[in-house]
Order: sequence, then C-alpha cells, then structure tokens
Amino acid sequence: MKIFKHALKFVFLLACFNLVAQERIINLNYNSTSGKLNTMFKECIGAGRANEGLRADWQQQLAITKKDCGFKYIRMHGLLTDDMAVYRVNEKGEAEYNYQYIDVLYDYILSIGMKPFVELGFMPSAMASGDQTVFWWKGNITPPKNYNDWGNLITNLTEHFTLRYGEEEVKTWYFEVWNEPNLKDGFWSGTQEEYFKLYDYAARAVKSVNPIYKVGGPATAGAAWVPETIEYCVANNTPIDFISTHDYGVKHGYLDESGTSGTILNKDTWSVSGKVIESRKQIAESAKPNLELHYTEWSSSYTPSDPIHDSYHQAAYILEKTKQVGTAANSMSYWVFTDIFEEAGPRFTPFHGGFGLLNTQGIKKPSYFAYSYLNKLGDIALKNSDSSSWVTKNSKGDIQLLMWDFTNTHPGDSVLNQTYYIKDLPSKPKGSVKIEVNDVPKGTYKLKMYKIGYKVNDPYSTYLSINKPNQLTKEQVKIINEKNNGEPILEEFIKIQKNKVFTKTFKINENDVFLITLEKQK
Repeated sequence: MKIFKHALKFVFLLACFNLVAQERIINLNYNSTSGKLNTMFKECIGAGRANEGLRADWQQQLAITKKDCGFKYIRMHGLLTDDMAVYRVNEKGEAEYNYQYIDVLYDYILSIGMKPFVELGFMPSAMASGDQTVFWWKGNITPPKNYNDWGNLITNLTEHFTLRYGEEEVKTWYFEVWNEPNLKDGFWSGTQEEYFKLYDYAARAVKSVNPIYKVGGPATAGAAWVPETIEYCVANNTPIDFISTHDYGVKHGYLDESGTSGTILNKDTWSVSGKVIESRKQIAESAKPNLELHYTEWSSSYTPSDPIHDSYHQAAYILEKTKQVGTAANSMSYWVFTDIFEEAGPRFTPFHGGFGLLNTQGIKKPSYFAYSYLNKLGDIALKNSDSSSWVTKNSKGDIQLLMWDFTNTHPGDSVLNQTYYIKDLPSKPKGSVKIEVNDVPKGTYKLKMYKIGYKVNDPYSTYLSINKPNQLTKEQVKIINEKNNGEPILEEFIKIQKNKVFTKTFKINENDVFLITLEKQK
C-alpha cells in the first residue's frame, strides 16, 4: 500500500511539474532595448518570372503585398528570356535591343514604392549557344555563343536603366548574375568555369556604366560556391559587391521543374538558418569579409506543389527560421509572393501547394499574415531572451509583441509532405504563455490580439471544409476571405498605472502565431 501511495504521489508531482513546464514566460522591460530592429525579413520578396509581372492580377497582388508586408525589393527570373522581347539580330547581323516590356514592368514596380533586385537571365535564344531550356515557359539555360555579345547586352541594358530612371535610383539596385548555375542542366548547361566567365563579363559590364552600381552572385542552390566565387573574383580582379545564394528546408534536391517531386520537411532544427549562418562565416573568413549576403530565395520547400506552403504550419516556420538567422543575412527573400507562377505551367486548382503568400485568386495564406505581422513591429527592439518572439516599441510609445510556437509535426522520412500537409491537421495544446512587461509608461492603451493557427487565418482549412472544389466560385472566394480576414481576435482598452507590470496570459497550441499590440491613447 505504501509503495502504491508513493507511486501515486510521484505521478501527481510529475503532472504538476509538466503543468508548470508548459507555462512559457516572456519577461521584458519597456526601457531595456537592444537597438534598432533588424528588418532583413522585408528587404526583398520573390516572383516567378518577369512576363507574369505584366498581368493585371499580378500587379494588383503585388500592390496589396507591398502595402501590408512592406517589402522593398522584388526579384524574379526571366528578365532576358524571349517572352520579354529584349534581343534579336537583324538580317545584317546587327544586335537590336528592346526594353518596352521591361519598362512597363519596372515602371510599375517603382510606382508602388518598390525596387528591382535585377536577376540577369536567362539567355536570349538569338544569343544562346544551344537550345536547352527550363520550365514550361522555356528559359534558355545555355552559355552565350559570344561572351562579348552577352557583355554588350548587359552594358546596354544598364545604360538604359540609367537613362530612364537616373543614376541615383539605379545606385540603390542590385544586379545578380543568373540563377542557380550549380544545378547542371537544370538552370545552367555550362561548367562552373563558364559561369564565372559569364559572371565576369556581366559584372564588368554593369560597372562600366557606373562603378558604384552593385553586382553579385553566384545565386546558387543549397548555399554552394560561396568561397569559390570570392576566390575567383579576387584572383581575376572581378567586381563583386555581394554574395547571393538559396536554400530550402526539405531533404534532397533543389529543383522541381515539372511540379511533381515528393518532399520531406527536414527535422533538423537549424535547416535553412544554419546554412545562412555558415555562408556568413565563409564570407567573414574570405579575402572579402565585408561583402553583403543576400539569400535571394528561401522557403520550407523548393517545389511549387508542396502543401506545406498552404498550411498554417508555414507561418510559424517562417518566423522561426527568420529569428534564427538573426543578423547573418542582409536579406532573406521569400520565394514567392503569389501563386501566379508558371514554372510547371498554369495550375488547375486554387490550393495546389504553390509557393505564394497569396493564391491565384488573391486569398491570403497564413504565410502572408506572418509577413504582415512582421511589418507591424516597431523600429526599436526590446531585450528579450525568448527565442521564438520579437518585442518592439515605436516613437509613439506603442508596444508590439510577436510570438509563436514552431513544432515540426511531420511524421518522418516514410511520409511525403504531399501526403501529410493536405490533411486536416488539428493542433495540440502546448500550455500557456505569460507576457510580463515592466515599466510600461502610465496611460490608457488599446490592446489588439491577432492570431494565425488551425482554422484561424487558415484558408486551406476553410477550403477543405467546402470539399476542395477544383474551381472556386466568386461566392466561395468571398466565404474563404471572410472567414480568414486577418482582423484581431480580441480588442480591449486597458489602463496601466505607474510602476505596474503589464501582464497577459493565454493558451497556445502547436504552430500558433500571436501578435499583441498596445496602442497608447492620447
């Protein structure tokens, strides 16, 4: 009997311990700051290809995304492909350049307060040494027949930008040479040596127009070729102002041209972010330790057919990885802002695991809300020991707290993302969170609480609830948007007395995201 009583007592104490352990406390002081908030998360966003940017719906979605998420630059493939009508050779054998389509696109981007992160590629077919292409829209991936012609095109294009937009504007742009040349016969049919030659001609061409203009690369998959690129540039006195590269958070592979690959979310806690930190270390240990580092593509998965992109899990994933990166990167360009994206051809269903923050109909996914929450943060960060949150304030005295739980619930290597994340995935409880902010100035504040989670700003769950129609009616789009409208789940006025602590306790589930704002009232 005594043994039974002791066992019962042990079980009781263990249960009590677990309850205590499940309370997460975020304790802060309003006056204890760590400096200006690092906003590398909204420096750049990706898009599929340049020609898609001529569509009205693409432009409308970009304007909304800019307004809500605050992205500064946009990068895309296909600026020089044949559907942009940039280059041809006339019957006399003379090069002819045409930038009318690029002008329409770039004029629009600048008109909404964004800037181009110029990706120089792919090869115009009239200049290409072969006919090997990638994607439904057939970007030519072969080296130029004549590298002087390639250099002349880049010089002429850069001169055109300078004439149209002005030197002071173009000084703020980035010129990136090609995309993922390390994927042999994926994005580049040539060798590493041939890529470096392509880079050399392009970099010198840009700099010949203005030595202040910024050029870089190698824009590789999987964080490859970083030391080699720097070593080549040093050895050949080739200009370079920044390193760019890419990474994704799934196991195996980097390119899914047809949109049919199976993927598995990596269980490694430091997937993606660990690569970014390593890239920064490689730069720091190189002969050019002060180069900027731009991850010009990143996400959980490299395929445009991965349902994790549509899942509420993606929001917490984005925040977790971004926080882990810290100050290692100058930008982390999420791939991409919209499902108007045709690498594998036009898609036939509204939720197909597309990369976008918005789907084709402009429905905001959980990932979109995550970036909109980041954009609501203030410009001054508070000191904070919690690894899965940011707490900030602004000049008005308002406070913003963004926190999340990221739990990788993927069952493991025996199950593909394409099987797992299409399911209805209810979240499990993860205990409670207690927020404590000391020395908040006395006054009345309007508290707003926003949430992303299972069935909260989770349009895919709503889509499942209406039986996953292959085509959405206007009424169905309206229903999904109304149920996932991004509005606060709580609004109230609170009074904070002098020397009192602001506290807030609430329950949290796996992969929940919360944004709490305190707006000081006059």
